[in-house]
Amino acid sequence: MDHALVLACESVLALLAVATVIGQVLKQTKPPSPTLDNLNQRIYAWWIMCLVFGLVLVVGQVGSLVLFGILSFLALREYVTLIKTTRADHQTLFWTFFAFTPLQYFLLAIKWTGFFIVIPVYAFLFIPATMAIAGDTTSFLERASKIQWGLMICVYCLSYAPALLTLQIHNGYGPDAKLLLFLLIVCQLSDVLQYVYGKLLGKRKIAPNVSPNKTWEGFVGGTLTATAIGAAMWWLTPFSPGVAAAIAFMITLLGFAGGLVMSAIKRDRGVKDFGTLIQGHGGILDRMDSVIFSAPVFFHVVRFFYGL
Repeated sequence: MDHALVLACESVLALLAVATVIGQVLKQTKPPSPTLDNLNQRIYAWWIMCLVFGLVLVVGQVGSLVLFGILSFLALREYVTLIKTTRADHQTLFWTFFAFTPLQYFLLAIKWTGFFIVIPVYAFLFIPATMAIAGDTTSFLERASKIQWGLMICVYCLSYAPALLTLQIHNGYGPDAKLLLFLLIVCQLSDVLQYVYGKLLGKRKIAPNVSPNKTWEGFVGGTLTATAIGAAMWWLTPFSPGVAAAIAFMITLLGFAGGLVMSAIKRDRGVKDFGTLIQGHGGILDRMDSVIFSAPVFFHVVRFFYGL
């Protein structure tokens, strides 16, 4: 196994172990508080994500695509339970779950670049056509848009994360899991650092009606710190330190946008979390919202500038 990848994984596990110890010490020595509970729940969620990434390393490219395919299926299920559908939509949803979702990951497995257009083009046309055949025109445009948007977010965008494992990079780099690890580390650290800075320094809220916990102080502090960490991890990527910083900054901005958009959906539907898969801290979409928005752009930037 690549020594850089091993070193990065060991560093992440060590950092997570230290965070776990600190969280448990604070839990035993400090009065109970929602902030402390939230911190420990986030640490628990990170362990789950580390387990998922460990499975990616063990099962290889094809196995990782199967694993992320399952995550997409579960994320889409979380999403569909929150939107309003009718009996006439059942056939369309069947094709969405059991045709387009596995097809997206199958095309990735065989490394056919057609995966770029299947959902944005063919599913985009297929979904309203099947709904029209079903004959229910009540809120037709709204229902079709919601199903198509869910397929884009939960399947198409999320699939770009494991697609990084299929990239062929010049100078003999990859394909392997280092790019995926870089993306996940920057995304997750940006999320948690924005949360920590916001709790410590936050005063001015960015969008109080959407996400009351997001502040300008938290956003700036978390973004800049995560960008610096991304620059320090340049050795994990084919980038120079300066390029790694620029790309990490891009990831943090896109991740922030993803978290804000998904929070808006939850506020619209009147729920706190998308699901309960991760005990005490929501579902797949709650933990992958920043990855969903940043993975497609990250993939295409790397592919354009560094791909063969």
